[in-house]
Formats: sequence, C-alpha cells, structure tokens
Amino acid sequence: MKPHAEVEQVWPRDGRIKVVGRLHGVDTVADRGWRLTLTRRTRTDHVLRYDAELDGEQFAGEWKVADLAAYDGFKDTDQWDLHLTDGTHKLRVGRKLDDISGKKAIMVYPVQHVPGADFGVKPYFTVEDNLSLECRS
Repeated sequence: MKPHAEVEQVWPRDGRIKVVGRLHGVDTVADRGWRLTLTRRTRTDHVLRYDAELDGEQFAGEWKVADLAAYDGFKDTDQWDLHLTDGTHKLRVGRKLDDISGKKAIMVYPVQHVPGADFGVKPYFTVEDNLSLECRS
C-alpha cells in the first residue's frame, strides 16, 4: 500500500476542523516541519498550510473554516484535498486500513458554517477513501 496519512479521527466543530491520525508507510518519521496542506481542486495555486503536531507516528492538525472564505468565488460547490507534507514527503490524508467500504456514504460529518460568508465547509471521504473538504453555498 502506498504511504499515506491514515485518519483516525475527524472533529468538525466550533468553526474548526481537526484531523488526528498516524503516518503509514513512512520509514523516517523525524519532526521535519510537518504541515497539513489544503489544496483547492479547481485552482491548485490556492493552498492553505498549517503546522501539524507530530508525536512519533501520530499527527494532528486543525484549521478554521473561515480561512477558506478568502478563496470564495466558486459556484455551488468546490473541493479541497488534504495532504501531510514535510518537504520530502507528500502524503494524502485518508482512511484505508479499515474494512469499511463506501465511507463516502457511511461517514457523514456536519457542515461548519463560515461566519460572515455564504457557504459551509464539510469534511467527507472520497470514493478512494481520501479525506477532502466540500465548500457549498
């Protein structure tokens, strides 16, 4: 299996989203400035970066959903993909090591509304079991 950042918990609440998990398939897990990156699918030059806490193989990262308001201007919906990076590795954030198929329909998270903006942000699993965000007006 390809190296990735295995999601263990997703916490969308109080205008923030927090992701907790562990690195999978990475030989060296030194703390080299790991960052959680959010990349907009329709405009890959739109990237948000957040420091990720690392404790051995465990990682945690969080962000305010209001940060996505700076990249408004989509029609109806837009998606952002999550990666964990350290300058050497770019690991897709997802959940692949369980026996749950069809996570997209099973693991449903609440929408976090962006204060002062006309859209909400919702984490979801893709058909490939990767974690992404949907922004919907």
